[in-house]
Amino acid sequence: MVRLINSNNLIYLKHIVNGILKTQEIFTIIKSVDHPDVGPCLYAIWHGNQFCVYGIPNRGKVNVLVSTSMDGDIISYCTRNLGLKTIRGSTARRGSVGGTMQILEALKNGESAAIMVDGPKGPVKKVKGGIIKIAHMANVPIVPVHWYSPQFNFVKLPSWDSLTMPLLYTRLINIYGTPIYVPKDLDAETEKIYQDKIKESLINLEAKAPQIYKEVKKEIPWKLNLDLNYPRYN
Repeated sequence: MVRLINSNNLIYLKHIVNGILKTQEIFTIIKSVDHPDVGPCLYAIWHGNQFCVYGIPNRGKVNVLVSTSMDGDIISYCTRNLGLKTIRGSTARRGSVGGTMQILEALKNGESAAIMVDGPKGPVKKVKGGIIKIAHMANVPIVPVHWYSPQFNFVKLPSWDSLTMPLLYTRLINIYGTPIYVPKDLDAETEKIYQDKIKESLINLEAKAPQIYKEVKKEIPWKLNLDLNYPRYN
């Protein structure tokens, strides 16, 4: 079987996907709700909601952890073109040292990082321990993030992670959970407790999202502004 993404078509796929995302950016308006002002932090996101990094404030200072696979090459290229930074690696055993050290350096420099806590291959919605170890080493909080829109064109793809993404004009919210601080005394049992805390927070955000959207939807513009300098994320 021929792999869809391979070394022969990688450069073309990069430009195609980037073009799609840059076009979609014009039609995507995201309202941030309850974003905490906690300085450098680790954003915890389900892999299926990875595109919510679009709407994280100050995204020029947000580093997205991306795998070293060919798929990751495309994601990394597009992410940088959307004004975010990328770190290639993993919080899992393979590639963990390089990825972890780069994240720690970014946090030390006052930047934040976004980690898909059940990625890159699942199991879906099972928080892995890497983000907790990094939060412990860097002494920074973990901020859960979820995004939501009731519009029919906020679609969920039939992928392993049920990837969500907007198509054409979409009004969304990014909602943020209470920052989670990992204690200084971290052992395997405590790590499991905090994995559950992150999962519980993300599930809670998902449950609250429809009501929160109703409360803030009047603050999200209805009319599309084609000015490319228009702030689409607040």
